[in-house]
Amino acid sequence: MKRSELNQIIDKGIEFVEQMHFKLPMFAYWSLEDWKTKGPEFDEIKDNMLGWDVTDFGSGDFHSVGLLLFTLRNGNFNDPKYVKPYCERILIQEEGQILPSHTHYRKMEDIINRGGGNVMIELYGMNEDGTYSDQPTTVTMDGQKVTVEPGGVVRLSPGQSITLVPGQYHKFWGEEGTGMTLLGEVSTVGDDRVDNRFYTATGRLPDVIEDEPPTHLLFGDYPNIDKLSGK
Repeated sequence: MKRSELNQIIDKGIEFVEQMHFKLPMFAYWSLEDWKTKGPEFDEIKDNMLGWDVTDFGSGDFHSVGLLLFTLRNGNFNDPKYVKPYCERILIQEEGQILPSHTHYRKMEDIINRGGGNVMIELYGMNEDGTYSDQPTTVTMDGQKVTVEPGGVVRLSPGQSITLVPGQYHKFWGEEGTGMTLLGEVSTVGDDRVDNRFYTATGRLPDVIEDEPPTHLLFGDYPNIDKLSGK
């Protein structure tokens, strides 16, 4: 993805979050110049992949297949000095935009519609070989057990939530005619570099074409701050 496209996506996301009256932490707004002034007291942000995350899942068409995320807090699978067993994110999904079918090896998550449009979720259980199960799968929606047939679809309207456990494939898309949606995610520790299993192989973290300077950094930019700043 081009840096210019990433900049536009994040700027639009910030505008939408503000419209939804959701408050982001200070590091959501830091520029590259701001980041260059931050010392080791902010290592938790960098080590635990907090901040902005944009992906088109290798589609080449973010607005059709893609997602904008911001991780507010997270633990760490690999570093015992970070003891948080939980993660919190927001996900910004455009109308009609698809998040491809996937599950997680370790992460259990609640997805909450915080406002805006509706999100549709297609569900499958998983066989031992990773294929879709032909058996119903049971989820919890706001404390209610709901059994869904293979490939069944549930709707999350503003205020509604769903709990997903490892081994439950889920595919999201913004319901046509309802607008952009602000989703919350509350989960066990998240690491999308190693904990995603997509039903169809896809790219999770984009290669960035640097056609202009970044206005906000992605979490994948943290190791390259000096390079981005031209040092």
